[in-house]
Amino acid sequence: MSANPNNPDRPFPLERTRNIGIAAHIDAGKTTLTERILFYTGMIHKIGEVHDGAATTDWMEQERERGITITSAAVTTEWWQRKEEDIFKSFEDEKQRINIIDTPGHVDFTAEVERSLRVLDGAIVVFCGVAGVQPQTETVWRQATKYNVPRLVFVNKMDRVGADFDRVYDEIKEKLGANAVRILIPIGSEEDLRGQIDVVNQKAVHFVDDATFGSTYEVKDLSDEQKEEAEFAYQELLETVAGVDDELAEKFLMEEPISREDVKKAIRRATIANKLIPVAGGSAFKNKGVQCLLDAVIDYLPSPIDIDSAVGMNPDDETEQIEVPTDDNAKFCALAFKLWADKFVGKLVFFRVYSGVVRKGDTIYNPRTRQKERVGRLIRIQSDQHTDIDACYAGDIAAMVGLKVVQTGDTLAATGYDVVLEPPTFPEPVISMAVEPKTKADQEKLAVALVRLSEEDPTFMVKTDEDTGQTIISGMGELHLEIIVDRLRREFKVEANTGAPQIAYRETITAAADGEGKLVKQSGGRGQYGHVRLHMRPNEKGKGLTIENKIVGGEIPKDFHGAVMKGIEQAMSNGIVAGYPVVDVHVDVLGGSFHEVDSNENAFAMAAIFAMRDGFKNAGPILLEPIMGVEVSTPDDYQGDVMGDLSRRRGQIGEMESKGNVAVIHAAVPLKEMFGYSTAVRTLSSGRASYSMTPSHFEQVPPNVLEQIINER
Repeated sequence: MSANPNNPDRPFPLERTRNIGIAAHIDAGKTTLTERILFYTGMIHKIGEVHDGAATTDWMEQERERGITITSAAVTTEWWQRKEEDIFKSFEDEKQRINIIDTPGHVDFTAEVERSLRVLDGAIVVFCGVAGVQPQTETVWRQATKYNVPRLVFVNKMDRVGADFDRVYDEIKEKLGANAVRILIPIGSEEDLRGQIDVVNQKAVHFVDDATFGSTYEVKDLSDEQKEEAEFAYQELLETVAGVDDELAEKFLMEEPISREDVKKAIRRATIANKLIPVAGGSAFKNKGVQCLLDAVIDYLPSPIDIDSAVGMNPDDETEQIEVPTDDNAKFCALAFKLWADKFVGKLVFFRVYSGVVRKGDTIYNPRTRQKERVGRLIRIQSDQHTDIDACYAGDIAAMVGLKVVQTGDTLAATGYDVVLEPPTFPEPVISMAVEPKTKADQEKLAVALVRLSEEDPTFMVKTDEDTGQTIISGMGELHLEIIVDRLRREFKVEANTGAPQIAYRETITAAADGEGKLVKQSGGRGQYGHVRLHMRPNEKGKGLTIENKIVGGEIPKDFHGAVMKGIEQAMSNGIVAGYPVVDVHVDVLGGSFHEVDSNENAFAMAAIFAMRDGFKNAGPILLEPIMGVEVSTPDDYQGDVMGDLSRRRGQIGEMESKGNVAVIHAAVPLKEMFGYSTAVRTLSSGRASYSMTPSHFEQVPPNVLEQIINER
């Protein structure tokens, strides 16, 4: 890292920049929290509510109609920390820049969370004060852990009936394994929520509901009752932080004086190192606690120079690692993490700059394609509003216009700089449906629209069924595909007919077997000859296809080895049970034979396909179906009916919890049986139950269901 990573031209120094995401389970209050942050930082002057369809970051028509976030929205705002004489003293008493990405909570749009966390330096994970740790929260937590993203927790909705800060705090530690500490404890709950206990500073912050919408508050001394709770929480915080921070531990053990500033710095170090999770409580909707949370973002979450430099690799030698320093003076290097088709400017490429500077009009290089492209415009994104800028510096998140050949996850670099950053990874689609234009005039428009949508969304895939010629679209769930079809109609003016949703089944093998395939064709002239012998066995779950070449003695010339491997890979796309893709198979290529004149690559590829299909027959092939982790929250009165319905859907009932008078049922249910469940569970519970589901794993299809699936196929 450079000693002076800042460029004198940049508007904000790196140490006063924060790139954060707001992530959580659906309906935990992420967008409401983002709206309050924008209001208190002065970016907006009127609070918009999600239920009114007026939230700043929910700008798509579909988001405003449904009251959910579908696409991650980026906004940039500024925050002034309180001055030194105020009790909330920070390390920097100057204006701070915060780049925020508000992410979706619905599992169907998990790709938006994945790619956002890949490029962010920190995150606020929001929990509902009533529901606590929910399934999608666990998914988000795992995603943040995968990318080593430091986190703050905000326990929201503390004004709701049944809210319990301590219970949620315990769940965070037990269910997520987080080393959590309380830094802002709610004063009161439900209707009596009044403010927060600031544990580090041992003060009470009282928010008053008035015409300022929580913009003003009072910092007071603690009452006698609050003092006892605050002192206990402070000692717990000291012990926990000392357990993961050597500097504080030394002072703690030597019984040296420990200042509030010492504690803050230690919390910051431990949080950035992902050894600690600070926890705050409040209510975004009731305008209580958001400003103190913003202070915690500045105090405890990292700036771009507080984290390790990004590390890329040489595309020509994957073993060679290349450090990408967070420095304006280094070579330009950025990651394109999202593409979006904007109706006004065309293709927007969202990117995070890791090093160097890019300016409007610059020529940049894509190491994947080995092509150069010119940056037409640079844009700072404020939700759906665009502001042209001249340059982007290290640590910035922005969008560019003008790139034609780019994909999500591509590295963008200075000309000749061969470095590839790790791209985000995405789950496979689990559901498909056929789509066709209503009129011939829409045929070409549909094809163009589907290509553009698949470029934007790595979890949305399009293919043509070879048998029927139908266009098949695949995604993460019913809602995902419903939104895609709706966007076709609204944004691309394509009216389309759709078929019933289809499940993304998989096939695998359960036993080892040998396979042999031979292609012999003689038609007077030059013929076709290929002969392959192989052995297959079940692979570890999730390992996919692995191949080991054990050909010896020249039974198959080296020129044809690549064709054999290609044939094996091609055979995996169609199993013999019901024609679905095959997963988790290990293949040893043993040998075969060749003809001096008639052998060629095509013949050996076909022979390998025949050998694979021969092996499948004797390897105990089975059909696998996707199983969903389902969590249903229902009043106790309806618990029996809900459980009975889940059992009828071939669900396996797992853990059951009681949260007040609400029963929380965890179950594993085949995706095939979950179509239309939202209507069913509302009917069973008179509209009082809610549910969520996340992809869990694949299981063998029972024999009685297998016959039905094959007939439907």
